Amino acid sequence: MSRNMLLILIGVLVVIAAGASYLYYQERQSGVVIKIDERGITIDEN
Repeated sequence: MSRNMLLILIGVLVVIAAGASYLYYQERQSGVVIKIDERGITIDEN
């Protein structure tokens, strides 16, 4: 395997790891969702 291919493979793995970490972080977020519509105010907890 050439050095360029190895660097590309490492880069792809880093991007995949960063994407998976971001998705995991978003999934772990908890909070409150507040909606205001024609029926009034709705407050939901995640």
